[in-house]
Amino acid sequence: MIKLAVFDFDSTLMDGETIDFFAEALGIGAKVSAITQRAMNGELDFFESLRERVGLLEGLEFSKVEKICQNLPYMPGAIETIAALKARGIKVVCFSGGFRSATSHAKSILGYDADFSNVLHEKDGKLTGLVGGDMMFDFSKGDMLQRLQGLFGITEEETMVIGDGANDRSMFAHAGTRVAFCAKEILKKEANVIIDTKDLTQIITKVFI
Repeated sequence: MIKLAVFDFDSTLMDGETIDFFAEALGIGAKVSAITQRAMNGELDFFESLRERVGLLEGLEFSKVEKICQNLPYMPGAIETIAALKARGIKVVCFSGGFRSATSHAKSILGYDADFSNVLHEKDGKLTGLVGGDMMFDFSKGDMLQRLQGLFGITEEETMVIGDGANDRSMFAHAGTRVAFCAKEILKKEANVIIDTKDLTQIITKVFI
């Protein structure tokens, strides 16, 4: 019986990559998106790619960051799926290599129980190009998952994880149910449930019914 469900945010609960939306506001969308794709394919070290991409955002007004985060497009079925999981008594958590400005706002809309992500440093109302937080490294999601499992006394078999990119592999290593959602090939190899259509409600159909 699953007791804990952990979702990735970008391209899983949210339809797109938050950092790419920020980059578009600066007119460098294509440049940042190319780095993002390589990182999600496992071609780049996640920490190094995150620092590089955030560095390119230096000077972006923080008010624009917040506005973008309040208008992100959520994945079809996100609200319904999280509600269905919680109705089964499952704790639902979001791990994101992206940013708290996005995940904290989404928490109030999508209804998950907690979010762990990174924080964009801002000074005088603008991004400085620096970042820090809970999910900075390739191993971060797996490390945090093990901490939560230990805290709540939840086993790997009682854990479900859902993600799409290379930096989700570390949490896949510690879960019995591993859902690759519209995922990169590098993650599909680690999954035992694969969903290739943008409809999160398929999780309920494939895992619980």
